Amino acid sequence: MIYHKIQHFKSLASTQDKAKELAKRGLSNVVIVADFQTKGRGRFNRKWHSAKEGLWMSILLKPNNIENISYLTFAAAIAVVDSIKKIANLNTSIKWPNDVHYLKKKLCGILTEGIFGKDNYVVVGIGLNVNQIKFPEEIRDTATSLIIIKNKEYSLTKLTKNIADKFFHLYTNYYNKHKLVTILKLWKKHCSTLNKYVIVTTKTKKIRGKAINVDGDCNLLIKLKNGNVMKITEGDINVKYYPNHYLPKYLKKTQFNPI
Repeated sequence: MIYHKIQHFKSLASTQDKAKELAKRGLSNVVIVADFQTKGRGRFNRKWHSAKEGLWMSILLKPNNIENISYLTFAAAIAVVDSIKKIANLNTSIKWPNDVHYLKKKLCGILTEGIFGKDNYVVVGIGLNVNQIKFPEEIRDTATSLIIIKNKEYSLTKLTKNIADKFFHLYTNYYNKHKLVTILKLWKKHCSTLNKYVIVTTKTKKIRGKAINVDGDCNLLIKLKNGNVMKITEGDINVKYYPNHYLPKYLKKTQFNPI
């Protein structure tokens, strides 16, 4: 496994931004961790609430393969799910493309960003709710934490090490060796989006259908009412769970083997 170093800070504007600073110095395989972020962000530059007692980390990489960096998001999600299972004995699920959920509430978000130039870097940011009891009003009904679920505090240091070790195992043995199919199989085993009726909210419209698969480029494949299959490359996914007898007939006929 590739050697990696963990750098810990009490407070940062953003672990993503700190990783980008280190990339300018030519560093890589570094895990940046902060107790608190003042300007944490998620996808689409949304504010990410990063209070103390959460795990805020970014992994700085210099991969040989920059054409498939979406797989690094998938690898991070697998690492989070596996680490939560190992440390908290809790089964969680992955929501395409970048969240980890428990009973439909968000535990973790992942943000992967490329830095392209003479040398190419990738920063994989992971925000995991661990020991927070309270959340801001705007996310109170949609977010949760390990302490809320298990009524127990967990070591941020131990979780950080487990997630980093698992991620670099996947990065070293599968991503860098172009064994992307293995990452995809592992990811699908934990994914809760597949085989569900979903509403995909893009920048311009809403798309309704059944999530039937993820392709080799990590795009979500949606079966529409007319039977066509649409490829979704980005968007916010609202997953709705309907009793089978409420589903449209065309959706009932669609089956998916998660392996």
